[in-house]
Amino acid sequence: MHIGVVEDDQARLGNLRFLLENEPGIGSVDLFRSAEKLKACKPWRNLDVLLVDLNLPGAVAVDLIAWMTARHPGTNCLAYTVGARPEAVFEAIRAGACGCLLKGAGCREMIDALHEVRAGGAPMSPSIARQVLQQFRRLPASGAPASASWLSPRELQILQFLERGETYKEIAARLSLSVHTVNSHLKHSYEKLHARSRGEAINLARQQGWL
Repeated sequence: MHIGVVEDDQARLGNLRFLLENEPGIGSVDLFRSAEKLKACKPWRNLDVLLVDLNLPGAVAVDLIAWMTARHPGTNCLAYTVGARPEAVFEAIRAGACGCLLKGAGCREMIDALHEVRAGGAPMSPSIARQVLQQFRRLPASGAPASASWLSPRELQILQFLERGETYKEIAARLSLSVHTVNSHLKHSYEKLHARSRGEAINLARQQGWL
């Protein structure tokens, strides 16, 4: 199993390297101090599991999970965090994370979670699982498809710009993305919302309470 870790704390990276490189069944460990460093490194395509620190500055962690999920669905993203802030965890799951652990979890729990997510499971620390369930119950009920609730933060952001009348080119420039990437996010939004046009997607997102 090939593991990648994105963590901006050098000491924690060192501890994770020691833990993972000495574990049977783990073939390689690639460590990255930022999302940018991972994206610039071609070996990310070979990762089986990517462990992402949710406490990276800004919304970088959630965007990275969405980026990896869109480009390489075969890589399972596992989020981990110091605090169990439910909104951040929920956003990470919506972006494509397969599970979430607290950084205070024991070594064995961490190793077991990596193997579990690689095998198709969804490991989650108990306290985080409870908060995610509570957050899920707060979702508005409407006639919109249930899958509308699972738009990624980036997909929602692009729909918000579209609602304001911005063009694909303007959105791409604002978010430092290519027009192709904007189109890709919109395609995923349409599929999740079962929409056939921009106007229909915006209306469905409004019904769901996202816009």
